[in-house]
This record gives sequence, structure tokens and C-alpha cells, in this order.
Amino acid sequence: MDKSKLKKLFSGLCCSVCGHDFDESAIFIKREEKNLLVLQIICPECGKSFGLALLGTSSVSIKDDKDDELVIQDCPEPISYDDVLDAHNFIDKLEKDWTKYIPDELKNI
Repeated sequence: MDKSKLKKLFSGLCCSVCGHDFDESAIFIKREEKNLLVLQIICPECGKSFGLALLGTSSVSIKDDKDDELVIQDCPEPISYDDVLDAHNFIDKLEKDWTKYIPDELKNI
């Protein structure tokens, strides 16, 4: 993915620590594979480092602001304590050889 698309993707977003806007120089591509992009974003103002993994990046298209009006979507409910406990119980009950479900090409990443 080229940096101009990433710049559009992060335009309007800011550092959660100091509120400074991210620009193209704040984005560092750490790993890029088919359908996977791992980024490091460093705030140019306070130096706070953020890690981000984007999955399914082969079909990412970013619209220009002029394309359509901004549509605010309802966000899902935050993860609850029960969700965390359910995930823990699910993982706890996995078979000893659970790695057999991971595709071979992803096992050595």
C-alpha cells in the first residue's frame, strides 16, 4: 500500500496522548504481505509510539472527501468483562494440537 493511501487513511486522526495530528512522516511500514500490513505510528509531537496491524489490505480503497458525505456508523458495544471471560474459556478448552487449524503459510510468521 502506498503512503498516500495511508496518509488519507489517517487524516483527521490524532495522537491520543497529546492530540497532535498524524502526518505521512509519522507512519512507518514494518511489514507488508498479502492481506497484512503492520504499521508503527509515532507522534511527531510527543513521540508516543502506536502499533497497528491491518488485515485484508489487498482490497483497500480509500475514498476522497469529495466522493460522498461522511457517514457516521454506529459502533459496536465495547468489549465487556463477560466477553473477556468467554474468550478465556474458549481458549482454555482448545485441544492441545490447536495449531493444526492455522494455515501452514501463517505458522512461521
